[in-house]
Amino acid sequence: MTGSLLEVITLDVRDAVAAEAGGADRLEVVADMAVGGLTPAAETVAAISKECALPQMVMLRDEASFLATPESLKTLSREARALADAGAAGFVFGFLDRAGAVDLAATEALIHAVAPLPWTFHRAVDHAADTQASWRAVRLLPNLATVLTSGAPGGVADGLPLLKTRCEAGDGPLIMAGGGLRPGHVGALMEYGVRAFHVGSAVRASWSEPVDERRVRQWRALID
Repeated sequence: MTGSLLEVITLDVRDAVAAEAGGADRLEVVADMAVGGLTPAAETVAAISKECALPQMVMLRDEASFLATPESLKTLSREARALADAGAAGFVFGFLDRAGAVDLAATEALIHAVAPLPWTFHRAVDHAADTQASWRAVRLLPNLATVLTSGAPGGVADGLPLLKTRCEAGDGPLIMAGGGLRPGHVGALMEYGVRAFHVGSAVRASWSEPVDERRVRQWRALID
């Protein structure tokens, strides 16, 4: 891998092959981007594994909210085992409780279920009632690879000040900037110390169109 990490949201084999050809380092494999990404089928992960050598970070999320129930955790734990068998290199998840705090019990239950694989805490952190408290809780969790964050619910454009603050607090190595990320944001983020970048809509014409290898290559050049 080069100095900066480029992760591309992937819905299927065609996306994965284009992301790899364009120079991505890693895939985030999801279904249903209309609600911000849900757990994909194990068959999708297996099919990607056959055609693409990039590590797959696979979403574990069964509904549009960031809430978890005992039933959903059981389902997600079961799905995680099938997805790991299909070729997942790690997972993407994270939960808030009804008060908007990080749901540590739910998050730790899934960490245990996916161990020893690494995982990313996803953008639930941007929707927490107290962002500072949520970061304090998340950064201490075991096997945490990255925190996917835009710094604000509205996206990176709104969240740059918070991302700068998080980097100043020492969280730069954990941050993977994503969620409305645009080329114009990269210079400032790199200045803050961010070295991991996550793109989805920025590398395709629309969510009904596949990943565009040429756009991935432009992002690769930009962050290098």
